[in-house]
Amino acid sequence: MIRVGLVNGLIVLLIVLIALGSLLAGRVWLPPSLVWHELWTPGPHLSTLIVTQLRLPRAVLALLVGAALGLSGGVLQGVTRNPLAEPGLLGVSAGAALGAVVTIYFGVADRFTAAAPFAGLCGALAASLLTFALGRGGGTITLILAGAAVSGLAAAGIALALNLAPNPYAADEIMTWLMGSLADRSWIQVNLILPFVLVGGAMLAVTGRSLDALSLGEAQARSLGIDLQRLYVLSVFGTALAVGAATAVTGAIGFIGLIAPHLMRPLVGHQPSRVLLPAALSGALLLLCADIATRLIRFGPELKLGVFTSLIGTPFFFWLIVRLRKAAP
Repeated sequence: MIRVGLVNGLIVLLIVLIALGSLLAGRVWLPPSLVWHELWTPGPHLSTLIVTQLRLPRAVLALLVGAALGLSGGVLQGVTRNPLAEPGLLGVSAGAALGAVVTIYFGVADRFTAAAPFAGLCGALAASLLTFALGRGGGTITLILAGAAVSGLAAAGIALALNLAPNPYAADEIMTWLMGSLADRSWIQVNLILPFVLVGGAMLAVTGRSLDALSLGEAQARSLGIDLQRLYVLSVFGTALAVGAATAVTGAIGFIGLIAPHLMRPLVGHQPSRVLLPAALSGALLLLCADIATRLIRFGPELKLGVFTSLIGTPFFFWLIVRLRKAAP
């Protein structure tokens, strides 16, 4: 086990280096010397505009979304004591997706830039409220079952929207959005989700001590003075704010919230509170690397980010299931 501070420092260093590389990488590679020169030369320059208006907000958005997914995954795995838990477990991602899909279906997203993100956030909060209302007082198993039911309901709504889409263009737009992407995002999207990610992230970050106690069992956590209802509220609604806002802007991006905590546990230990910050940082790093990969891997159109994370995450998911089966008594 490596010291947590050292792990965090190394990840931050990697994030800085790869973020700088992301500003240069793309269909058109930008020479570092040219970018540096034009940044300090008066007047509009094409490479400066590409960096500041296209690639920099895309990198910042990748870091925000990845951190939200990684942190929420670490918290939810601690709350549910389920190593396969991730943000979609509570219906948050599906609720956010349904909210955004409704605006696309009715054409509202084309008229108002903030319509899809706002509706997505509302969908995430509504899904969280429903999950918490159904699972309240029943412990973590009931909460998981409630999340699965809400996810199924939201998925049915999305399927219905696709089935009843008024024209092929609307259906295509919905499918494209559901695949997840950071392409064509700007500072508008960054400013839209930043407050919600910060507030949601703060709610999740304060759960560390309670998660440590809960790892001993619910009865033991109560005996230590932990308010489990407060813990569930912080976990569910913190995830709704952070991941709901992220999903509403980028579309569905899976597996980051599952992979990031598992990558960190062998390095920092299995104490839940020690995993949270490294999981957030590694989630940001993973999504940033994945976004760069979608720009560099060419199969005709740009590979969608959600598709790429699924291709990488699914083998990891299978490996994790096999490892858990071998570890089971």
